This record gives sequence, C-alpha cells and structure tokens, in this order.
Amino acid sequence: MPKATSLTWRNDLVPWSKTDGRFSGSPRRGRHAVQESLICAAATTGTLLRKGITGTKDKVGVASTDVFGVPIEVTVQRQQASKPIPLILVKCADYLVLSGLNSQYLFKAEGDKKVIEQLVTAYNQDFNASIPEGVNPIDVAALTKYYIASLPEPLTTFELYDEIKGARSSIHAMRNVLKKLPSVNYMTLEFITALLLRVSQKLVLNKMDSRSLAMEISPVIMWQKDRKPESYRKYWSHPPKSPSNGTMDPTPAFSAWDMLADEGEDMDASSHIPLDDATPVDFGAIEVIQSLIEQHNPIFTDGNETVWR
Repeated sequence: MPKATSLTWRNDLVPWSKTDGRFSGSPRRGRHAVQESLICAAATTGTLLRKGITGTKDKVGVASTDVFGVPIEVTVQRQQASKPIPLILVKCADYLVLSGLNSQYLFKAEGDKKVIEQLVTAYNQDFNASIPEGVNPIDVAALTKYYIASLPEPLTTFELYDEIKGARSSIHAMRNVLKKLPSVNYMTLEFITALLLRVSQKLVLNKMDSRSLAMEISPVIMWQKDRKPESYRKYWSHPPKSPSNGTMDPTPAFSAWDMLADEGEDMDASSHIPLDDATPVDFGAIEVIQSLIEQHNPIFTDGNETVWR
C-alpha cells in the first residue's frame, strides 16, 4: 500500500452477482492450535469492546440519511435497489474482493479510526457512496464489521438466537432455521458469510481461516439482548462533519492482546466465558458463524450464493 494517499472517490469496483457457483471450504487446524487461537481472539475481542470513547454512552439520534444505527430493513427500503442488501456492505465487499483479500489479519486488525470515521460520515450522507481510492483494505473490513455492529438488532435476530445456536451441529437444521429470518437478514447473512468464505480461501496470505474470522465477527452478527457491542459506536457517535481531504496512514492498528488464564481440556465450547470486565465470549455463536463460513454452500442451497466476477 502507498504510504499516504488522498481520499479520492472511485466508481470502478467489480460488481457482485448471484449465481449457483460453489466455493470450496477452508482447511481445518488441529484442536490445540484452534483452542489457543480461540483464547487469544476472545481476549482481543474483549479488549476491543472495552475501548469505548468517553461520551458515547448517551443515546445518539439518527438522521433521515443515516445508515449507521438504523434498522437494516429501513436502509434497504431507502435504497430501492434490486437486491435486499445494504449498499455499504456491497461496496465494501467489492473493494475487498478487488484489492484486499491478501491483506494480513483482515477483519482482525482494528483499522485507522480517522479513516473509518470519514467513511462513516460519507455513508451517513450518501448510502450510495463509493470507497475512496487507496484506502487500506484493513479499514474497509473494519467498516464492514462496525456497520453490522451498529444495527439495532443482530442479523440473526433476537427471536431466533436460541434456535440458530442449537442448530449449529446440523447443516439440515441450520438451513431450515435460517429460512425463518426476514428476507433482508437472510440475504445479508448469506452475503457476508460468502465474503468471509472468500477471505478464508486466501488463508496462506491473509492468515485468517474460518475459525479466526468467526471469532472476530461473531460478536457483531449474533448477540443477545443487553449484550450489544456498544463500544463499536465510537466510530459513529461523534464523526467529523465531513470527510477530510487529508492523508491516511495505511498501517493497521492492532488491539492489545490480553492473555486469559490457561484453558482446561474439558472447556465447553458452547459456554459464555466472561473476561475480566465481565464481557462474555459466546463460543456457541462463534461455532455458528464458523459453520456458516465452512458449510456456506450446503446451508444456503437456494441457488443464490454470492460470487464476484
């Protein structure tokens, strides 16, 4: 990536389409390696969720043009697009597929706060905005995650939380329960997990397999009432008034890794493990998202899997 690039809006991203194409799954890792990474990522997620900015606890209103903090069905209705998926996610996914899949620690690194705030402002002003040319893919992946975190209700919905979690060991059961989701939620969940599958297929270069991706993004896709990842609001609670014409630092910012206590061999992977700030890590939700990535095509069998040209 160039050292410093001015924000220039682009419109030449590769379009996405729906087809019945198939992707292969990502490689699995040994049990101990997976568990060690799980503990580290759980600590990383907890650290991120603890990093709220002062003043973000007050309720924040949304304007008629906002996409952050707005119900997903409202955003899709405003777009009047042919596909019931928020355009901000389409733009981010196209950008990543075109130029970002090889970036190391995609969806794990936090990204540049200033750049993300500029992007949040741009999309709250125009839901059809494009990604500025030269933006670090790490920032685009972070924007994707923070948009999903801003939704008032998770993509998996509160109502189906238990059913989806209970179906994680069965492709057939998972396929059936996901069909109960509202169309917008279902299509968006399919779209996001298709993107994550594509990222996992570049494991050798980006160091992110399906388990690592699930550990990073499950807290913003699947959560229970009163467990919303509130500190992600730091990126849209007090954004700048307009995108700056300054330069960007392409170096990704990593969160500190707080190490947890040694893990026992009989750890229940479906349990909530509280961190030192009582933030629970939902291992069952992690398993759900990992399943949706690895078994994406068998689960979403309606002939509408997402691929990029």
